[in-house]
Amino acid sequence: MTEHGYEELLAPNIYFDRQHNTEAAKILPGEYYATARDMLLVTVLGSCVCACMRDKVNGIGGMNHFMLPEGGLDKNNPLGDSARYGTYAMEILINQLLKLGAKRGNLEAKVFGGGAVLRGFTVANVGERNAEFVLRFLRTEKISIVAEDLLDIYPRKVYFFPNNGLVRVKKLKKMHNDTIINRETDYSTRLHFAALEGDVELFN
Repeated sequence: MTEHGYEELLAPNIYFDRQHNTEAAKILPGEYYATARDMLLVTVLGSCVCACMRDKVNGIGGMNHFMLPEGGLDKNNPLGDSARYGTYAMEILINQLLKLGAKRGNLEAKVFGGGAVLRGFTVANVGERNAEFVLRFLRTEKISIVAEDLLDIYPRKVYFFPNNGLVRVKKLKKMHNDTIINRETDYSTRLHFAALEGDVELFN
């Protein structure tokens, strides 16, 4: 399968970004994307987090967008139960990068999100739990964290250029609609039912 074939399977939301004059992929909650091409990866985060990872030598990189399901992060078993969803999201991105030619020892990460923007959750601090998880996972896996912008109360729009590692983050301090909140609330609901069923296939 060609490199482009991998990309078509990973993310259907491909468009031309006129602002940056480049091809771009929009990553929605529960999705991930990896590429060896010079292009832009974009996502909008509320309580979810994303990891922007790349091989700092050859520029192969990718982005995921995920949230832990409700249930809490067990400090005695950080890779159990709810955290397994985040683990899956991280591992599937890493594995895809390696398939495209990245070297694990060259991987570096920038992490974003975890804002306190969702209302009505039965478990408090979902953004904080997501942020805590992604930092713990990367440190455990010995992947260098070269930048982070986590927590706060605002949603973020993240632009990632894997080829050179550049990230631009825009804090969305004025929201004119509830698109982000509705999207993440829907995602959280799907995670809740998936957790009940013991299903970790989030990337459909």
